[in-house]
Amino acid sequence: MTLHDTIHRVTRRVIANSRPTRAAYLDLMQREADNRPDRSTVSCSNLAHAYAGSLEDQEALKANRGPNLGIVSAYNDMLSAHQPYGRYPERLKIYAREVGATAQVAGGTPAMCDGVTQGETGMELSLFSRDVIALSTGVALSHAMFDGVLTLGICDKIVPGLLIGALRFGHLPCIFVPSGPMPSGIPNKEKQRVRQLYAEGKVGRAELLESELGSYHSPGTCTFYGTANSNQMMMELMGLHVPGAAFVQPGTKLRQALDREAVHRVAAIGQDGDDYRPLARCVDEKSIVNAAVGLLATGGSTNHAIHLPAMARAAGIVFDWNDLAELSSAVPLLAHVYPNGAGDVNQFHAAGGMGYVVGELLEAGLAHRDVLTVGRGDLSDYALEPGLDEDRLTWREPGPSGDAEMLRPVSDPFQPDGGMRLVEGNLGRACFKSSAVERDRWTIEAPCRVFETQHQVAEAFKAGELDRDVIVVVRFQGPRANGMPELHKLTPPLGVLQDRGYRVALITDGRMSGASGKVPAAIHCTPEALGGGPLARLRDGDTIRLCAASGELSTTADLDSRDPAPEPRPEGGTGRELFAMFRNFADSAEKGGSAMLATAGL
Repeated sequence: MTLHDTIHRVTRRVIANSRPTRAAYLDLMQREADNRPDRSTVSCSNLAHAYAGSLEDQEALKANRGPNLGIVSAYNDMLSAHQPYGRYPERLKIYAREVGATAQVAGGTPAMCDGVTQGETGMELSLFSRDVIALSTGVALSHAMFDGVLTLGICDKIVPGLLIGALRFGHLPCIFVPSGPMPSGIPNKEKQRVRQLYAEGKVGRAELLESELGSYHSPGTCTFYGTANSNQMMMELMGLHVPGAAFVQPGTKLRQALDREAVHRVAAIGQDGDDYRPLARCVDEKSIVNAAVGLLATGGSTNHAIHLPAMARAAGIVFDWNDLAELSSAVPLLAHVYPNGAGDVNQFHAAGGMGYVVGELLEAGLAHRDVLTVGRGDLSDYALEPGLDEDRLTWREPGPSGDAEMLRPVSDPFQPDGGMRLVEGNLGRACFKSSAVERDRWTIEAPCRVFETQHQVAEAFKAGELDRDVIVVVRFQGPRANGMPELHKLTPPLGVLQDRGYRVALITDGRMSGASGKVPAAIHCTPEALGGGPLARLRDGDTIRLCAASGELSTTADLDSRDPAPEPRPEGGTGRELFAMFRNFADSAEKGGSAMLATAGL
C-alpha cells in the first residue's frame, strides 16, 4: 500500500529538521560501537568485581562464551504494574542460558506511580522522575559489561525514561519487556459515577475506597487506557517489543513465552551476530512517526505530547506539536478504550488489539512498514497476534474486529481524525484531546476564573462559585514552576459542572492524566505562566475562546497592558527542594520539559 501523503510529508519534514542532530547521534553511536571493549582484554580486577556475584554464570562469564545481557529493572511492589517484575531476573537468566548467553541485573531505576501521588505534593516530582530514570539507566549501562539490554518497565514516566537512557547506549540492541495488565475490575462507568458522587458529597470515603479497590485490585497494569498502556502501544509501533507482547496478562503461559522470546531475540541481534539490530537504528524518524500515529489511532494519553518529543531528542530527532497535529488530521480513530469508550485494555486486546490496529494502519498506508524492529522482520510482524501451540509461541492473523464498539477499521472509524489537536493564539500553544470530548463541546467561550492550585478549584466548587458557564484557568503548573504535576483531581468536579448543563473548560500549563477525558481542556500550555507567559496576565472575568475545531486559544483581554501576576515561591518538603535544578533548567513542554536534555544540548 502506498504511504499516505500526510504521513509521507510529515516524515520528510521530521527527517529534514533532524538532519544535523540525527547525524551527530548516529556518529556517536558508531564510535561507541567501534570502541566497545572486548572483555577478554579488560583488567582482570575489573572483571572479578563484575563476576563475583554471578555464581551460576561465573564460568561462562570467565570464558566469555556468549553475549552478556544487562537487565535494567524498575521493579517495586508499590506499583501494581511493576510488582510482577520481582521474580523476572531469575527467569530471564534461565532463558539466557538456553541460548548460550548470560544475564545480569545491571541496575534499578525508581518508578513512581502517578495514581498514588495524584493531588499530593509528590506529584511535583513526577515529570522529572523521567530524567532520573534516564540517568539511572545510563549509570546501569555504564559498566561496559553488556552486549544487549532488557528493560523492565511499564508506567507513565518509566518507559520514556528507560528509552531515553538506553538510547545513549544505542549501539546495543534493546528489548522492552512488559508484564501485562491486571484482570478487569468493576466497569469504568461505575468507577467514574462513584467518583463524581464523592465530589458532590453524596457518598463517603469508605464507598469511594471500595469502588477504587474494585478497579485497581491485583498485580498488573491498570486497565484504563492511560499513559502506562499508551507506552505499551508505542513500544509495539516502534518495534521494541516482541510482537504482540503489550497486553498479555501476568502469570500466564503466553506471558512467559513472550518473555523467553525477548531474551532469545536480544541475544541474537547483538553486534557479534549476523542480524545486528542496535537500538539507535530501530529508533529512527519513521519509528517516531509510527509511535505518534499509533497514539492518535488509539486515542492515547496526552502525556505523550511531552514524552514523544523528549524520546525523539535522545535519538537526535526533532518532533514537535505541529507534526503531531498534522498527523492527527490524517489518522482516523480506530479504538474506543476507556476513558474514550466504555471498555478497558483487556477488552481491546480480546477484540483484536495491537495486531488489528497495526494491520489496519499498514494496509491503509498510515504507518511505515519498512522499519528495523527487534522482531525477525519489519513492522508487518506486529500486525499478528501471539498464541501458543502446545507451549510453542506462534503468531497468527487477528482477523476482523471482535467488538465494533471497541475497534473499527480505517474504512469505518470512530472519528476521521486522531483527536489530538493543537490550539494556539494569544494565550500560547496547547494540546486538546478531542477524541475524549463530545463534539458539541469542542468550542467553549466563557468568562474565566483564575486559580493557582487544584485545591483552590476544589474549594470554589464546594462553595458553589463555579455553578455557571466558566473556563477554569489553573496556572503556575508548568515544568519550571512546580514540575508540571498532573491535575487529574480536577476532572470529577469539572465533570459534575458539565453534567449540570454548564459550558465548562480547563486551561492550564500543567498536565492532565492519560485517564482524564470528557471535559474540554487546553493543557501543557506553553509558554508557561512562570516567566511572564500569557496565562500570568489573565484576570477573573476575562472572556476566553477555546475551539478544537478551528485550533483557537485566545482571549479578548488586552494582555500587553498588564503586568504578570506575582510568581509563587517554590515549595519545599516531600523532596521537592532536591529537584530545584530540574525546575530551573527545564525547557518547554513542547520540547519535553527536560532539564537533562536541555543542559546536554540535545
